Amino acid sequence: MRRPIARALTGSLGLIAAAAAPLTAAAPASADSVVVGGQPTRISEAPWVVALSSRDRFGGTRAGQFCGGALVAPTKVLTAAHCLGRDVLGGEPWQLPDLRVIAGRTSLRGQGGQEVRIADTWVDPRYDPATNSRDLAVLTLEKPLPASSVIPVAAPGDAATTPGTPAKVYGWGDTSGRGTYAMSLRSAPVQVLPDAACERAYPSGLGAAYRGDTMLCAGDPDGGKDACQGDSGGPLVAQGKLIGLVSWGSGCGQAENPGVYTRVSELLPRRS
Repeated sequence: MRRPIARALTGSLGLIAAAAAPLTAAAPASADSVVVGGQPTRISEAPWVVALSSRDRFGGTRAGQFCGGALVAPTKVLTAAHCLGRDVLGGEPWQLPDLRVIAGRTSLRGQGGQEVRIADTWVDPRYDPATNSRDLAVLTLEKPLPASSVIPVAAPGDAATTPGTPAKVYGWGDTSGRGTYAMSLRSAPVQVLPDAACERAYPSGLGAAYRGDTMLCAGDPDGGKDACQGDSGGPLVAQGKLIGLVSWGSGCGQAENPGVYTRVSELLPRRS
């Protein structure tokens, strides 16, 4: 079974209206990839991609990066709930005074962009770490980032989540599945897959199981392109909209084990 991860790429709202363990830490249990089979990507092409960082917890080699996220409002970032788990952070988020998002920076050790403190966190109250269901968290930033960097979130039933739709996953994670972490942002082309593909790979009765109501299946039918360790919480984008967050899986870039993503369109709290 994949661990929840900070995956890498290979090949409330009231909150929104107005997030596997990181591969760098003792890992929780699930998807474990960076963008495998991916390519270098400039942050100007995807300004809504952010890195979650704590140098105190994860060291300064990669600017403390341990997960990814997506900017969905000037002060709101979506990420995977498992990224905020005690087994990842070593405590509660408020106990890490240097917990930040890094925005507008292609290279983790580069210049430019902003590092913004996280003022508050919200984890889906029905998140279940045993099954990985509802793997969603919202970070509230201490100060706003540019509205021009915000990505729209797919609505329930959006055509962007239709099987066969081309998509991209973004992150700074493991690019090989063997612990080769990226210093610069990467993306990998994948496609939305039928729920049946992940139901076969992750059947019920074997620990975490795929649930199409809260999860989205995506990958390359031929393998070789995927998210991986260190990419957890990072965005899956199709047709210019955020459709998923890297959540969990088994291995990286394996055709028979697609990536499992949080289905954000179904989980976001929304105004009535």
